[in-house]
Amino acid sequence: MNLCLMVLSLNSQNIEDKKVVVIDPGHGGKDSGAIGLNGIMEKDIVLSIARKMDRLNKNTKSNFEIYLTRYKDTLISLSDRTRLANMLKADLFISLHCNQSENQNARGVEVYVSANGGSFLRESVLLAYKLEKQMKTKLGLESRGVKFGDFQVLRETHHNCPTVLVELGFLSQKEEANYLNKEASKYFIAMVILQSINKFSRL
Repeated sequence: MNLCLMVLSLNSQNIEDKKVVVIDPGHGGKDSGAIGLNGIMEKDIVLSIARKMDRLNKNTKSNFEIYLTRYKDTLISLSDRTRLANMLKADLFISLHCNQSENQNARGVEVYVSANGGSFLRESVLLAYKLEKQMKTKLGLESRGVKFGDFQVLRETHHNCPTVLVELGFLSQKEEANYLNKEASKYFIAMVILQSINKFSRL
């Protein structure tokens, strides 16, 4: 769907009573992102998790509405992703990714906040640590910590809302690739991220 038509459609819905959370499944279309063991592609993993988050949220009485920057295997420019979040006046922006390394022993979750600060730096850091802690304690994933990064999607949203980029694990590491490729794992990751957002939104 055209970005402008999508925004008009979303704005026609009643979102005023709830906080708006934009989930950005990285890559898509001809941009596969990281390609891991057995041909597992980052674009497929993160889209599946984002769509599960959307469905789970619709089935619960949460205080926020979720919108995705892409709902299918399509390539959306980084500028269009951030433009959508800013036009929706998002209260929260989370970009989902998977990692890759030549070192096949590299593993763990990383959560990034904007290295350029932004108007919501404190809130972004707080959300990042909450996500990192929940994925470590509830999912048993190894943590590589909260870091600062100069990613475009963070740089172009950090003045409008708390914004983070989550690297969910390494597709180049056998155990993590197998874990991330399981439907049950993607479901639990989606649920834990939702729980973290819910706790953060109540602060």
